[in-house]
Amino acid sequence: MTYQEAVDKINSLLRFGMKPGLERVSALLKRLGNPQEKLQCIHVAGTNGKGTTSTLLSSVLRAAGYRTGLFTSPFVVEFRERFQINGQMIEKEELAGLLDEAMPIVEEMAKEGEAVTEFELITALALLWFARRECDFVVLEVGLGGRFDATNVIPTPLVAVITSISLDHTAVLGNTVEQIAFEKAGIVKPGGATVLYPEQEPSVFEVIGSVCRQRGNELRVADLAEVQRVAESIHGSELIYRGQNLFLPFVGDHQVKNAATALAAIEVLREKGVSIPDETLKTGFCGAVLPARMELLSEKPTVLLDGGHNPGGAAALADVLRRYVNGRKIVALMGMMSDKDSVTALSILAPLFSHIITLQPENPRALTSERLAEQASAFCAWVTPMHDGEAALRAALDEAGEAGAVVICGSFFLAGEIRLPALNILQERQKEQ
Repeated sequence: MTYQEAVDKINSLLRFGMKPGLERVSALLKRLGNPQEKLQCIHVAGTNGKGTTSTLLSSVLRAAGYRTGLFTSPFVVEFRERFQINGQMIEKEELAGLLDEAMPIVEEMAKEGEAVTEFELITALALLWFARRECDFVVLEVGLGGRFDATNVIPTPLVAVITSISLDHTAVLGNTVEQIAFEKAGIVKPGGATVLYPEQEPSVFEVIGSVCRQRGNELRVADLAEVQRVAESIHGSELIYRGQNLFLPFVGDHQVKNAATALAAIEVLREKGVSIPDETLKTGFCGAVLPARMELLSEKPTVLLDGGHNPGGAAALADVLRRYVNGRKIVALMGMMSDKDSVTALSILAPLFSHIITLQPENPRALTSERLAEQASAFCAWVTPMHDGEAALRAALDEAGEAGAVVICGSFFLAGEIRLPALNILQERQKEQ
């Protein structure tokens, strides 16, 4: 099987199971030798901030000399981004080989009436790869929710981390923050330790605190007082943590809170005997890379790429724009999925834009550019639906000029489609100057 055949085969599976639960992925992993039992994991759930927190943790562990696996979702440009060891994606041939091994089991289970889902298979392949490559630690990002997420098949992790919780995936996880918090708290296991993002709705603290008490799990809330920001720019923040200078290469107040959450998790790891010297915090933070999370692609003009796709993500992006791009003409390229709360996200972001160009990401769940333009028109006076991402970006750059800004936002699918063309177009324009 070639790499592309492997990806096509994975993508052909059901996105969700007919019934929630861990039985299918557990059965698949059992037939693969239960690789999850050979791994030491850091498990990360939450609505927003999972990617940042997971990236910081894996970068610090790598800087400390550990072979560190990182499992994330969604990918931005390349499917293999989901599977990384020490910052390197899995080789194409290796992924195809793993699927060759797992697919006969998946097909056999389907005949028995147990249809393994796309994410269950991806999770099983990642765990198998991390175990075979003898990772010292694995940072495992939850795909959706927590309680019934395929990643929750692991034994008690070294530390569970729950980032910011807000409304998202309400059709699956529930319509209230309390219901969603309960689903995220599904990763809390007996006898373990949990670190919680420092600013949440009071009911979130109550729900997660209650689950931790019931399961004899130690709960720690990240302490923002330990992380002082001494300087900030659109490039990131300079922090002081327990007397040590750190540079966080991610922009926004929410990223400082994500950093505090990651640092609290690192303290738990240290207490459990994991050697993480202070100097590796500096190296790990500074070297962390996270595409499409308020990623600065260019300074003149300012071009920001962000995959945030829910109201919480929109609020974080709006805060960054007010702080660093205030008073300038901002042209937005926006695309969103139909199962997201696009109207609320638009109500937060659209008033900040002088012009919105809507696009339809290449995904069956995407809103059409016309439908998104119709929604956006309630909040922004100038909205134009387009169908060619590169043409839209060139038009936005021309309109913004060197003094303005272009913001590409609304979906990781849009971010993935436009990131490389955007870098090429910006490079091409720089050469022309």
